[in-house]
Amino acid sequence: MASEPPPSRAAAEDTGTAQQSTVKTTERTYPIISRREIEALISEGRHIIIVDQYVLKVDPWVKYHPGGDKAIKHMIGRDATDEVNGLHSPEARAQMNRYRVGRIQGRWKNFLPPIQGGKFRPRGEGGEEWEEESPEIRARAASYDEDTSFGSSFASQAASTASESSRSPSPAPSPVFDGEAAPESNHLRARTNARSKSAISRSDSFTSISSVEDEKTSVKGADDGPRDGMAHLDALTRQEIRLDLDKYPPLDEETQDTVIRKYRELNERIKAEGLYDCNYVAYAIEGFRYTLLFCGCLLFLRWGWYVPSAFCLGSFWHQLVFTAHDAGHMGITHHFHVDTVIGIIIADFIGGLSLGWWKRNHNVHHIITNSPEHDPDIEHLPFFAISHRFFTNLRSTYYDRVLEYDIFAKFFVSLQHYLYYIVMMFARLNLYRLSWEYLLKGQAPKHGPAWWHRHLELAGQVFFWYWFGYGIMYKAIDGNWNRFAFFMISHAVTSPLHVQITLSHFAMSTSDLGPHESFPQRMLRTTMDVDCPEWLDFFHGGLQFQAIHHLYPRIPRHNLRKTQRLVQEFCNDVGIPYALYGFVEGNKHVIGRLADVARQAAILKKCQQTIVDGSIGHSHAH
Repeated sequence: MASEPPPSRAAAEDTGTAQQSTVKTTERTYPIISRREIEALISEGRHIIIVDQYVLKVDPWVKYHPGGDKAIKHMIGRDATDEVNGLHSPEARAQMNRYRVGRIQGRWKNFLPPIQGGKFRPRGEGGEEWEEESPEIRARAASYDEDTSFGSSFASQAASTASESSRSPSPAPSPVFDGEAAPESNHLRARTNARSKSAISRSDSFTSISSVEDEKTSVKGADDGPRDGMAHLDALTRQEIRLDLDKYPPLDEETQDTVIRKYRELNERIKAEGLYDCNYVAYAIEGFRYTLLFCGCLLFLRWGWYVPSAFCLGSFWHQLVFTAHDAGHMGITHHFHVDTVIGIIIADFIGGLSLGWWKRNHNVHHIITNSPEHDPDIEHLPFFAISHRFFTNLRSTYYDRVLEYDIFAKFFVSLQHYLYYIVMMFARLNLYRLSWEYLLKGQAPKHGPAWWHRHLELAGQVFFWYWFGYGIMYKAIDGNWNRFAFFMISHAVTSPLHVQITLSHFAMSTSDLGPHESFPQRMLRTTMDVDCPEWLDFFHGGLQFQAIHHLYPRIPRHNLRKTQRLVQEFCNDVGIPYALYGFVEGNKHVIGRLADVARQAAILKKCQQTIVDGSIGHSHAH
């Protein structure tokens, strides 16, 4: 464990008068910091997270974090223990000890982070200590099971009574918009424990799911005569959130604590069985396959057979990405710099894509999976919308801009289920754009342990466009038409990769069940696995085990199949459905989701047009 300097005067002042007692550790004495004091610190703009019962003030580290600042901001005010342990090496976790400023007592209740709309009371406002929910609120929440009328008025009244500012009215959550519930099939192994049918503690989640307004307002009722198009969509939103709440374990403390405890026990079992150990023989086989594909590309190019040459190059890129993904998660050597260099050589030098951009993007995706406002991996307007939330011009906290549902988006979304595979053929072009945007706009860390990664990546980008753009496209291929065909074919061949990436999430839930849902439950609720024979594992490259990967990101992909059995046992034990589809069936569900959202876009357009026509007719009547 890294040695730690004595606490600074600023750190001591941050704890204020809330230092009521102290807890002795083997290295240092840390003060116990109250919940109210932590809230006040966050209201002052401090980056406070909880890890292993310790309070960490990570402000100095935000701009140095190799995974980007956004991932940290989504953990402010939350118990980030599972996210930190899942995405960081033991060495990195040891380095975090220097940011400890105190400890908490008892179980931590998550705040809604500021980046997600959470509100926090300044120091000295609202009393000295945190006001817990009153018995009245708990009674109202419990009455949900007897009266399914769960309106936004109740949510606001409860929030007012609780005087809990982090749960005060904030931007609406990302509701699910799945259309009809997915039917049971042989490809879907859905295991629901009887506990998931029991009452859910609304006192812990009423704000996050406050868009479930009046359950007595049915979807049919919205169809009968909505005042505007969004009324119909809101009715579907309420229905889909109810499906999630009924399908998955309840959000009460006892149930979620059990899920977390068993998830951590499973992690220890995985370690004991050696599943974090990398299979280097498997990578030797991978390297042999990569070499064959690239040599095939050069050989066919020499013969002037441009189509098979382009096919080999596209297949080469498709396969290489899987190893770059492993390196980005430190799943090869488990050493930060070694795996990063491996990833940069593959992604930047050979593939023309930025590993640093991918890390910044992917870490947020792993933390806030399938949230329309926050997860960049599902923010694909104007081409795709997997939730009706995208019809509202929502603001992306990752891109720091509004995702406009403009005329272009309306056109593409209306046809997205037809255009899906066509767009996927050219998705790599967008990755080039995002990579250069990351490198040129200074989004990479300029200081800290990763300060030199950007420079290596820029060198890699120059190298890539020299060997591919100049060496192959310009020097080795005759004629502009041949160059164009080679470029398009080589990039279109990588399309299965983009289908594989979106397949795991596009058909899954996009609802936000609030800050009290455990990390493992959210990962399993928003991610599916793809069932395939073992001999096809090389084609999917580990992406067929995305649910397992989201639970334990640093497990080497060649061990994910062995881990699957253990995860299935865990899901059975805690009552969380484990989604497993065949490749074809999974694609059907994705296309079905896209078609369903396209239909809702058409309904919205029709309702809005009806309102406009009615307004015109009314004005003429006068």
